[in-house]
Amino acid sequence: MIDTFTHNLGFAPLLPRWLLITICALYLLMVLAGLVARMRGTIFRGVTGAVVLLWLSGPETLHETHRDLPETALIIVDQTNSMSIGNRAAIARAAERALSEQTKKGLSFRTVTVHGERSGGTHLFNALSQAAADIPPEQFAGAVMITDGQTQDVPKIIPDRLAPRDEHNSVTTLPLHVLLAGHGEETDRRLRILQAPPYAIVGQSASLHIQVDDLGPGARPGTPATVTLTRDGGDRLEVPVQTGTPQDISIPVSHPGETLISLAVSALPGEVSTINNQGVVSINGVRDRLRVLLVSGTPNQGERVWRRLLKADPSVDLVHFTILRPPDKDDGTPMSDLALIAFPVQELFQNKIGQFDLIILDGFENRHILPPVYLRNIARYVRRGGGLFLIAGPEFTGPNSLQDTIVGDVLPAHVPSSQPGGSAESSGGIVVRRFRPRLTDEGRRHPVTAALPGAPPQMAADASDLSTPAREISGEWGPWYRALRPDSSHGETLMSGPDKSPLLVLDHVDQGRVALLLSDQIWLWSRGEYGGGPQAELLRRISHWLMKEPDLEEERLDARISDSTLTVTRHSETATQPSALTVMAPDGTKTTLQLRQTSAGVSEAQMPAIQPGVWQADDGTHRAFAAPKLADPQEFADLRLTASHIAPVVAMTGGKIGWLGTDPGKPAIPPVRIGPVTPHAGETSSETGDTLTFPPRHAHVLTGTSTTPLLPAWLVLILAILALGIGWYREGN
Repeated sequence: MIDTFTHNLGFAPLLPRWLLITICALYLLMVLAGLVARMRGTIFRGVTGAVVLLWLSGPETLHETHRDLPETALIIVDQTNSMSIGNRAAIARAAERALSEQTKKGLSFRTVTVHGERSGGTHLFNALSQAAADIPPEQFAGAVMITDGQTQDVPKIIPDRLAPRDEHNSVTTLPLHVLLAGHGEETDRRLRILQAPPYAIVGQSASLHIQVDDLGPGARPGTPATVTLTRDGGDRLEVPVQTGTPQDISIPVSHPGETLISLAVSALPGEVSTINNQGVVSINGVRDRLRVLLVSGTPNQGERVWRRLLKADPSVDLVHFTILRPPDKDDGTPMSDLALIAFPVQELFQNKIGQFDLIILDGFENRHILPPVYLRNIARYVRRGGGLFLIAGPEFTGPNSLQDTIVGDVLPAHVPSSQPGGSAESSGGIVVRRFRPRLTDEGRRHPVTAALPGAPPQMAADASDLSTPAREISGEWGPWYRALRPDSSHGETLMSGPDKSPLLVLDHVDQGRVALLLSDQIWLWSRGEYGGGPQAELLRRISHWLMKEPDLEEERLDARISDSTLTVTRHSETATQPSALTVMAPDGTKTTLQLRQTSAGVSEAQMPAIQPGVWQADDGTHRAFAAPKLADPQEFADLRLTASHIAPVVAMTGGKIGWLGTDPGKPAIPPVRIGPVTPHAGETSSETGDTLTFPPRHAHVLTGTSTTPLLPAWLVLILAILALGIGWYREGN
C-alpha cells in the first residue's frame, strides 16, 4: 500500500463567525464613506483592514494522507461433473495456481471453486455474484472463469457485480475473462429422451420420443445415425435415425413389473465423449384391467369384506354372484320373487372363463349348481395359468364339497368329511374352538406373508390355550373360532391354525396357482376382534400372488442403484440359498459378490456403481437389472469445450477468451496487466489481446490529516504596517 497526499484550503476563524461578519460589515461601511468623501489613503486603510480580517478568518492548508487499497479479482474454477472429461479438471487447477502467482502490485486474486453441489447444471455466474458480494465494490476489479464454457446461468446483460455504480451514479464496467481448458472448439453427439411413459399396458407397445443432436463446428442436421435399444439386458433392436429430428420408437411390453430399456446412439467421429450418447428408460408394465370373478355361497359375513377390498381397487373389474338357493330347491316360491336374473353358469364357466385373471370361491357349495363339465373348465383354467382362491367353511366337508369333484385335483389340501354325532370342538375335519392364526417357518419367508403388520412372534406353544381375554398377548393377531383340519396337504403352508394344522396353503399347479384358506372367519379381523389383524393386506397379497405379481414371487432377484451403490437382494423361501452372484457392469466387466442374510428368506449384496447404463445381476437362476439415475442430467446434456455460450457477455464486459491447451503441467496462461480495459490510443488489438487486463479502481483509505496556517502572524503584521504607512503618507501629501 502507498501513502499519497492531497492539499485543500480551509478556514479556522479566530473570532466567532457572527462577530467577524459584524466587524467586516462595519469596516466596509467605513471604507465606503471614506471613498465617498474622497479622503486620501482610504484604499490603503481598506487593504490594511482586509489583511487583518483575512488573518482573523484563519485560512489554512489541509493536508490528507491516503493509503491505496489493493484491488481484488475473482478466479472462478469450474470443477463440476462435466469437467471430468479428459484432463479438464487438472488443467483448470493448474491454471488457477499459475494465475494466482501472477499477482501484480496492487492486485490480488481470490479463488472460488464450483463443485456442482446443486442440480440444474453448472451455475458459474451465481457463484461469481455470491463471491463478489464479500468484496467492497470499490476494490472489486473483475473476474476470471476457468471452465469448459458450459454454464446454465449465462446472463443476457452484464451482471450487476460487473457493472457497479460510483457515488455519482455512473456505471463502471469490469472485465470478465474466460480461460477454457483445451485447445479449441469441440464436437459432441447427444441422445435426448424427450418423452417416455412411466407405465404401459402389458401386451401392448410403449412409444419413446427421442432426438439425436450433433453439436459443434461442422454439425449438420439430417446426418444418419443408429440407435440401439436393449431391453432388460437381453433383446436388442437397432433403429435408424436422423440427427436433429424428433422420432418415435415403439417398444413392446411383454411382462408386468419394471422393464429397463437401454438406448445408445452410434458415436460421432471425433466427438469429445460418448457419455451423453446413451440413456436408460424404466417402464412399469401393468395389466389393463384385472377381471375378478367372485362367487359366494350362502350370504356370509365375509362378502362385504371381499367387495370392499376389490371395489376399492380402480384397476379391478369385479363380477360378483351370491348363490341364494340351489336350482333344484322347490318350495313353492313364485318365480317373480326369486333372483332378478338366472345365474349365468355357461357364460361364466365356459364362454368367458379364460377372460378372468382370478376366480374366488367364498363358502361355495356346489349342490348341483355347476355340472361336471364346468367344474372341469375350472380345473383346466387353473392348469393353463389362471388363479383360484377358495375360502373354505363347514360346507367344504359336506356331501357337495368341491374337494370331491374334479376341482379337488388342483386343491392343495383335503379335509375329511364331517361325521354326525361328533364332539362340540371337533366334528370330522371341523374344529370349533378359539385359536390364533400363526405364521409357519415358510410363512415368515414367503413374500405373501413375510413382514405382515402385527405378525406374532414365533413361539413353540400353540395359541389355542388362550381361552380368556385376560390372557391376551400384546402384539398378537386377534383370534378365530372355527377352522378345518385337513388330513393331507401339499404345497406351501404359510399359516397354521389349531394344533399347528395348516390354515393357509398355496400351491403351483402346472402354469396356474391355487390358494386355500381353511377357515371362513378372516372377517373377524376386519371387525377388530381383540385387536384384529391385517385382513385387507393379507387378502390383497394372496390375490396379487395368484395373479402373478412380480414383487410377490417366492424366488426372485431384485436390484436397485441409489447414491452410486448397487444393492442386489435375493428373496427365497428355501432354506438353502446361493451364497454368491455375478454382477456385470455396462461395459461388460464382471464382479462376484458374496450374499449375506439380512432377514428370513432375504439376502443382500452391495458394490459401487458409478458407470452409467444397465447393470445386470445373475445368481445362476434369476437375473435382475438396475440403472443409475443421473443426479444432474443437465450437466451432461452438452459436453463440448466451447466459448459460444459465454462469449456474448465476455464481449460486453471487454474481457478476453483464452485457450489453456491440453497439457496439465504447463497451461497457456496469458499475462496479467493493470490498465484501461479498452486499448489506449495508438495500441493495436494484438498488443492487448493476449493479456488479462484489469482496470485501476483507485480505492484508498484516509490515514491522517494535518493543517498549516496560510497567513503567519508576522507576515500579517508587516503587511498591515506597510499598508498603514502608505496610507498615512498619501494622507500627509
